[in-house]
Amino acid sequence: MSAPYRTVAVVSPSRGRAGIGRLLGIAVLALLLAAAALVFAAWRDYRHFADAPLSLEADAMLDIARGTSYRQIVRTLRREGYTRAAPLYWRLLDREMGVAGRLHAGEYALPVGITPRRLLAKMAAGEVVQHQFTIVDGWTFRQLRVALAQEAGLRQTLTTASDAEIAAQLGLADVGAEGCCLPETYAWIKGESDLDVLRRAAAAMRRTLEELWAARVPDLPLKSPYEALILASIVEKETGIASERAEVAGVFVRRLRIGMRLQTDPTVIYGLGEGYTGRLRRRDLDGDTPYNTYTRAGLPPTPIALPGRAAIAATLAPAGGDALYFVAHGDGSGRHEFSATLAEHNRAVARYLERLRR
Repeated sequence: MSAPYRTVAVVSPSRGRAGIGRLLGIAVLALLLAAAALVFAAWRDYRHFADAPLSLEADAMLDIARGTSYRQIVRTLRREGYTRAAPLYWRLLDREMGVAGRLHAGEYALPVGITPRRLLAKMAAGEVVQHQFTIVDGWTFRQLRVALAQEAGLRQTLTTASDAEIAAQLGLADVGAEGCCLPETYAWIKGESDLDVLRRAAAAMRRTLEELWAARVPDLPLKSPYEALILASIVEKETGIASERAEVAGVFVRRLRIGMRLQTDPTVIYGLGEGYTGRLRRRDLDGDTPYNTYTRAGLPPTPIALPGRAAIAATLAPAGGDALYFVAHGDGSGRHEFSATLAEHNRAVARYLERLRR
């Protein structure tokens, strides 16, 4: 018998190569799809990083010194635990926003919920933390200096300077610093000094005086804005009642017009300086100093406090009338009783003393 026939499949070389090519194509396509999926996932993760809140359990502060690089800022954020994102994500965010070379040094508030994108936008805009310092109406310059020295974070440069030296730095060498800073609230940022705050306050006082002096009522017995500042400081110390400022100013203006002594206790107290014990005695009123308006006519040589805008405005637009005297009611309200004659004033004083006795 003859041997059985066997069927042998013969694959042509061209068909084999085509099959391999298809397999390679499928593999490449799969790799590309996988890579695209990875890129998409990474991009989605990056977008989530950029607009997701930083890891903050409570509001925080970020202090960036001058000369700090973008890389160092990212390191600080990672070190403090505010972000766990890879530095690559921060570099991508910088590329997207273009801020790395425009970030400002300073203190930045990090409220809970702030995102990396919002933080970089704040730093690029220089939205640093602004601290507030308030100069209180009626403070003396000495009290102002004490408060400035206690302002935490403010760079202290005037600790050993005298008042005269400070006045010279403020451009006030001819008049001195007393009374020449406007009571207001002033903003300051980290890195600024006590002198920076005083310069702003002195500039604000100059602008206020110029404005109100230009609008003053006619025929005031005041020769200059500085004399107005002196009288305004007395008005400031004599009453804390807004409605009385113009009346008190009117009394002093009428006294100046007729050459009558001002006879105001706050000037005597200022002249006593550290010798003031908290209570004026007869010998204090009789003891002559440049500031004793019981023993000397006219205005004292300088302001005795820092008058606010309202006191200056009242001094330059005093109330009319004929009152030449005033005394406290003594009822705890801070109000005063005004009189045109000495006899009326003496009766008002008697009523005041009676209320005190009660």
